[in-house]
Amino acid sequence: MGYCRKINLLYIITKLELGGAQKQLLSLVRTLDKERFNAYIITARDGLLVEAAEKTPGLKLIRCRFLERPIRPIQDILALFFIYRFIRNNDIDIVHTHSSKAGILGRLAAKASGVKTIIHTVHGWSFHDYQSGITHYFYLFLEKLCACLSSAIIIVSQSDKKRALHNSLGRPDQYKLIRYAVDYAEFENNKRVSRARKELGLSETDLAVGMVACFKPQKSPLDFIKLASSIKKDIPNVKFILVGDGILRNKICALINKLNLNEQIILTGWRGDIASIMSCLDVFVLTSLWEGLPIAVLEAMAAGLPVVATDTGGISEVVLDGKTGYLVKPRDIQTLQDKLRKLLIEPGLREEFGRLAIATLKSKEYSLDNMLKNTTQLYLDLCPVV
Repeated sequence: MGYCRKINLLYIITKLELGGAQKQLLSLVRTLDKERFNAYIITARDGLLVEAAEKTPGLKLIRCRFLERPIRPIQDILALFFIYRFIRNNDIDIVHTHSSKAGILGRLAAKASGVKTIIHTVHGWSFHDYQSGITHYFYLFLEKLCACLSSAIIIVSQSDKKRALHNSLGRPDQYKLIRYAVDYAEFENNKRVSRARKELGLSETDLAVGMVACFKPQKSPLDFIKLASSIKKDIPNVKFILVGDGILRNKICALINKLNLNEQIILTGWRGDIASIMSCLDVFVLTSLWEGLPIAVLEAMAAGLPVVATDTGGISEVVLDGKTGYLVKPRDIQTLQDKLRKLLIEPGLREEFGRLAIATLKSKEYSLDNMLKNTTQLYLDLCPVV
């Protein structure tokens, strides 16, 4: 089928690191109709997924040296003008932003350059309950301002919409629920891979508990270390695998040494083979203080793992408490310990939760086909270039 011209589509994301937003964006770009869309991404210079993006057919990657995650007023203004000039010079039809900072700078630049179709995907809001009052209201003000500039706001969980409307952020009709995509085949084909367990130093009798997260305050990885210490006293043959890296790494290592957990905790750094890591686990844990909807939880469920997670953001929309896992309050280490211990000593319960986890995930249509179809339709509804 031929079209008069392709739609020029610009994605903006702060940094292509190994996170859920970044992985979902690249999955979407890989499967876009190349006969209908010209796809561009503006992102920071560095990131673990930059190389993968550069190898994506049909994608033009633009690395902006001014775009960084920390707030730096001069750099941020330069990034804003960089994005503005690119939009004007490349006749962009749709700007679709991901991540909080890129969402603010990208939408401001898009509006200033006259783009009529501006879309933002929320991967968790920039404002949350663990900020000081001034910081909280500053980010809320920016989000409200940029919502006024948005043609649509994509959410991946209903909790983000509820939180937004509770704070008078945008209009109800602006919000479109488009679920994350999970490659079920990738995880189903990696059940209990002995080679991966051997690589991690796991014996046949070891039980394995894992978490995949950036080492930053939001994910509260120090709580994962404290949990390992409390479980070690009751069940000594449990190993705790922590996948990721970040600013809290030194504190994590110091706490591991202080609690004498060097034999129990395995730090893998960032890994590109998450399916293999999941195949080694018996239980998946997430200790976040706040969330949107973490892709790691969906991947764990796709791998047939029971999940013990903090009840924050949209996690309760997929993890059914007492059926596919357990939900606890953030920083409630004692309850985390109790729920995790129950799963570790009852293999039948783990299997039951795991089977239902896969079925629950599939029933909610977390698939690449759905994400691609719904996102493409939104583009065409808002920007009917033919």
